[in-house]
Amino acid sequence: MVKIFLFFALLLSLSSAAEVKQKSKDDPLIQKVKSLIAPATFAKDRAYIDIIFSPRADYYNSEGRVDSVKVVQTLKDNGILNLFFKTPREINISFKTQGLPLFFIKIMSDSLRNIGYYRYVTKESSFDESEFIWKISLTSEYAADPLILSQELRKSNCEIVDVVRETESDWSYIIDMKNAKLNVSVLEDSEEFRLKRSLYSYWLDVSKVDDIEIRSSSRNDWYPYIAYYDKSLKLLRVIKIDKKTSKIMLNMRENTHYIKISDIYSLKNIKDDLVLKPTVKEINKL
Repeated sequence: MVKIFLFFALLLSLSSAAEVKQKSKDDPLIQKVKSLIAPATFAKDRAYIDIIFSPRADYYNSEGRVDSVKVVQTLKDNGILNLFFKTPREINISFKTQGLPLFFIKIMSDSLRNIGYYRYVTKESSFDESEFIWKISLTSEYAADPLILSQELRKSNCEIVDVVRETESDWSYIIDMKNAKLNVSVLEDSEEFRLKRSLYSYWLDVSKVDDIEIRSSSRNDWYPYIAYYDKSLKLLRVIKIDKKTSKIMLNMRENTHYIKISDIYSLKNIKDDLVLKPTVKEINKL
């Protein structure tokens, strides 16, 4: 009788273990965790992982998809995911989106620069009817932090849909940019705006104004370069003035949404502020 009891107890134990293993195998959250950390780390911290990711429902979004960025944040906060290397190494990052390539690269370039990635090389880019892929490489002492990148992309109304860790130094991101916009200053009617001295071209959202007067001080040697873009960052027209300019009036026609202000030769020519005075036609105020 005792032997029979022990036999059924063993079967029950094996069955329970198999059930737990199957649940773990089928659980997208656990699969995502396993994909982001080393197998040895997962095995060592398995029990702890079950605790910190409870309740698991908190790690799924409203669409039933695993919130990869939140998973990364929890792993980092609990010391399970380390993004730093002992010495600088080459990092490869792949970005995928269904948005327009030019618009996407502008947003990603600005975002990468804002989080400290200035020097990178484009390794590959491809575009078809459904997806644009942009792959870059750089040398760094740490891998791109998905949490920091996510926070920066939100400023442009973009969202990281998924994060995939290919290797310790190779990462892949899927980006949703259906509501994307440039993270730039928006000009308002009659509100004077000053462009401070900068090493980079000035980008502005001009969707709310019709005309802009730009004044340049006598200390500047400004040779205007003005590019006009629509909402999707399609280039509409370019104005170049090959002479020192102290004042210019710009008209926002052709569905202009953004403009880029620069200098034909060098932004070093702009030593003082450029002062902008935007206006809206009376007929558009009604």
